[in-house]
Amino acid sequence: MVKKVKVYALSTCGWCRKTTEWLKKNNIRAEVIYTDRIEDPAEKEKLSAEARAKAGRLTFPTVVICDASDECVITGYDPAEMERKLLK
Repeated sequence: MVKKVKVYALSTCGWCRKTTEWLKKNNIRAEVIYTDRIEDPAEKEKLSAEARAKAGRLTFPTVVICDASDECVITGYDPAEMERKLLK
């Protein structure tokens, strides 16, 4: 089953960096969106609102894992939870 992974992150966030490094180390493809690098204010607000809606609040990193039947949201750097959801 293919899982789609999207990470809402800040380019200056150490926990975001650790999250993306963990994903790379485990050969997991992810779409990483650095919201602080988006120049268009409307697009930045849209993506921030999207992350907020997924997590219930705006926090970084926010990892969204989707498969055909489910969506899981992980907030913060949580390698144990990412392992449970992505490697097992």
